[in-house]
Amino acid sequence: MQIWVDADACPRAIKEILFRAAERTRVSMILVANTLLRTPPSPFIRAMRVRRGFDIADREIVEQVQAGDLVVTADIPLAAEVIGRGGHALDPRGVLYTVDNIPERLAVRNLMAELRAGGLETGGPAPWTQGDTRAFANQLDRLLSARGKSGAGPW
Repeated sequence: MQIWVDADACPRAIKEILFRAAERTRVSMILVANTLLRTPPSPFIRAMRVRRGFDIADREIVEQVQAGDLVVTADIPLAAEVIGRGGHALDPRGVLYTVDNIPERLAVRNLMAELRAGGLETGGPAPWTQGDTRAFANQLDRLLSARGKSGAGPW
């Protein structure tokens, strides 16, 4: 089991939480981005730089992810593909994407894209808060704790 991070847009606070979690649990983590990333020296943490281009990092994650892996991403189509491959996806705001909630989230995302394409201003995501950071940390901790108790985890 590995943790994959769609790192181009992942907030620094979330990366810091992930760095500590990878060290504490000794789980391999790979940050995928099209820019050079700094990571702490660790046998459990590495960065993978991909070429620039639309969804190149996403494609790399989808090609590499294995059933049971966890992907941290705010990209709903990527999350859907990961779930379709038997992986698990966690939003940086702490929302765990599942087979039950991903269809609705994809539908809303697609509707909003259509509205924007039609010229409607829909606004962007809400500003980042400490509550978002806490929600992510709590959800990640629940996942890692459950995995540790069973040896393989529910994810």
